Amino acid sequence: MCDLMENPEAAEGDTALPALIAAQNDRFRATWGADFTVPGRIVLTPGVVALGYDVLVQIMVAIQSFADFTEANDPSGQHDFGAFFVIYGGEKVKLYWKIDLYDPAYAFATDDAADVTKTRRLLTVLLPSEY
Repeated sequence: MCDLMENPEAAEGDTALPALIAAQNDRFRATWGADFTVPGRIVLTPGVVALGYDVLVQIMVAIQSFADFTEANDPSGQHDFGAFFVIYGGEKVKLYWKIDLYDPAYAFATDDAADVTKTRRLLTVLLPSEY
């Protein structure tokens, strides 16, 4: 269970915990990992890297500005997945991003997702074929 001293919002009920995790995920994603108060890493799959630098810039901007969360694509309310398109070679290419929550060693799932001292985010950008 999360430490209520670190996360008093978690005491407010079942909706507070997903909302707190969503806010942390949003902060990590929107700053592309540059907000060190929400630690984590960003990983690009080989298929994404192969798209080239110009597309990588599109990807970063699309993920940082992603706000299309609905009940259908975000049932947990944690803002941990998104699908979007970029232009590559004049064609629209669909990509996914997802955030997984690990312990500080990135070995196991975190035991306290709301506590940023016990959780590391791993944002993975991938092609649907790499899912």
